[in-house]
Amino acid sequence: MKQGLEPAARFAADLAAVWPEDERSGSLGLAVSGGPDSLALLLLAHAAMPGRIAVASIDHGLRPEAAGEVALVERVSGERGIPFTPITVKVAPGNVQARAREARYAALAQWARAQGLGAVATAHHADDQAETLLMRLNRGSGLAGLAGVRSRSTIEDSETILLRPLLGWRRVELAEVVAAAGITPAYDPSNANADFDRVRIRQALAEADWLDPVQLAASAANLAEGWQALSWYAELDWHEMVMRDPDAHGGLGFTYCANVPRVIAIETLLRIIGELGGHATRGEAARAWERLWAGENASLGGVLAVPSVERVEKVGVAMRVWRFRPEPPRSAGH
Repeated sequence: MKQGLEPAARFAADLAAVWPEDERSGSLGLAVSGGPDSLALLLLAHAAMPGRIAVASIDHGLRPEAAGEVALVERVSGERGIPFTPITVKVAPGNVQARAREARYAALAQWARAQGLGAVATAHHADDQAETLLMRLNRGSGLAGLAGVRSRSTIEDSETILLRPLLGWRRVELAEVVAAAGITPAYDPSNANADFDRVRIRQALAEADWLDPVQLAASAANLAEGWQALSWYAELDWHEMVMRDPDAHGGLGFTYCANVPRVIAIETLLRIIGELGGHATRGEAARAWERLWAGENASLGGVLAVPSVERVEKVGVAMRVWRFRPEPPRSAGH
């Protein structure tokens, strides 16, 4: 093992970095699939903090083998006296991987609330992070995407803390932890299916021995810090440069004094659209910014934005001022 620490001590230090002892108000919930990575998470957490963990395993109803994998996790948990909860979810139609992820995290948040857990941890590791970074680089992702999976965040639409304490660990190190415990993990065949972008990236990464997944993961962490700084500035921009601007009929609108770099303005645009009940992607907001910056009206997410240049009293200079209103309903026949 790296860093000269026993695995349990190393894990405890990594966990403390993302979830300090003085912030812990309940047990740590673990999402465990039965694969080698998540079983290693279970074993490491049990060794580092016995009696303060709980395990959930999710059957998405997509593969007949899943029930057996849940049973494996139940057995491993039961042998160690770890509270275990099996969860079955229904995956909505559409992009199977994306819908399965949404269903999984929603179920984990509900489980955490019901059990009074302090946080939930998943087994994402350095190789996962490296794959994610390379995939998103290949897609031309912006800073938000290049930041990869975060070591600490919250599950969407909940207050549940989500931790990924294994981002400094290699896949092979986690497999060694499971092998040392004499456990035979389950293997999901989709992890070898080259129809998936991630699998092709994984195979290419394995052949490129000059690429270091741990350093790629560190780069993603650095990008995440940059994204955190940008988000802080976008919050400031929202409070300082966006004003509620009701129309003559009392309808909600916003006026935005746009004077920040494009990447920050895009975040502010997205927030305005959301406040007005719409939804847009960052790509759509970027295209709207380009139109507005050029002095042209823009429409996105059911919101109409109209640009002008005005003297703004609070700053004492002329600047771009963009006004946002819900788009009027289309007339019949159009």
